[in-house]
Amino acid sequence: MVLASVVANYIATAEPVGSRTVSKQKNVDFSPATVRNVMSDLEDMGYLEQPHVSAGRVPTSEGLRLYVDSILELDELDQRTKDTIRAQLENQPVNEANDIFKATSRALSRISRQTALVVVPSPEQEVFRHMEFVRLAAGLILVVLVSKSGGVQNRIIEAEEDIAQEELDRYTRYLNDLLADLTLNQVKQRVAQEMANERNLFDTVLSRALTLGKQALENRSEGELLIDGQTNLMDQPEFKDVVRLRGIFQAFEEKSTLLRLLDKALTAQGVRLVIGSESDLAELDGLSVVTSPYGEPGKSSGALGVIGPTRMDYSKVIPMVDFTARLVSRILDERGK
Repeated sequence: MVLASVVANYIATAEPVGSRTVSKQKNVDFSPATVRNVMSDLEDMGYLEQPHVSAGRVPTSEGLRLYVDSILELDELDQRTKDTIRAQLENQPVNEANDIFKATSRALSRISRQTALVVVPSPEQEVFRHMEFVRLAAGLILVVLVSKSGGVQNRIIEAEEDIAQEELDRYTRYLNDLLADLTLNQVKQRVAQEMANERNLFDTVLSRALTLGKQALENRSEGELLIDGQTNLMDQPEFKDVVRLRGIFQAFEEKSTLLRLLDKALTAQGVRLVIGSESDLAELDGLSVVTSPYGEPGKSSGALGVIGPTRMDYSKVIPMVDFTARLVSRILDERGK
């Protein structure tokens, strides 16, 4: 009860919480002296800490973890927030594959008033739907790769000889039959296996189709991390220290730090919460990250989430991230049909 009261007050004020403040709460029927003793015990157990000798106490990462796992009651995401998120995602005109993810990062940052993170699916993990070869000029071919989520990737490859469009169409039909419903990573493996198959060595059409397919799939780019709402941190009183804020922004700029953290979200089942020092990343000390994978059940395409101060309102942020991830999954599924 005392821990819950300290956390609630700390979330609301960003200030250390004293025993008198706790004792005045409606659900706390103890004297300030009794509360002070309990707070001292919680400090000895590692759940609270005292920033200054004369100050009250604030929850540690361990205290917040105990609170989230054992005490926190999640709010049902209100209908107005759901409608706002739906409007910003479902009514988003899709001109490029990444438009839905850009809209997601914007919506999450605005509604949560924190910093939003979205890992765009790596091309390697996208489910292949269609490949097309288009002759541009002698020895020059445009390759169009379409994923199940609706993503389109184009690249130009050079062929050792001029190939007629009619022949390229034959290659297209063969490869699409061979590679349908595999991830691009699996497509690479299948092409390599087929090229090693002796029967294909005697079939000129298959051999040339596989050679072009191999060229088209080489050196695909990695997944991208979108970050939106970094300046929201400037509104938080615990980040008024310019030096500290600069270090956080530098971590955002480098992105590799956040990607290491979000990689674990890809294999998680549902919402995952990393509080403060749990990340083992000095750059993110004092920050919490709420993430969730999105995509097909058991085969996530990417991850999204919110990063903010450890005193963020988890009861609202956790259901918000969960709802957004499920909505993105549904939208991608509908686009892929």
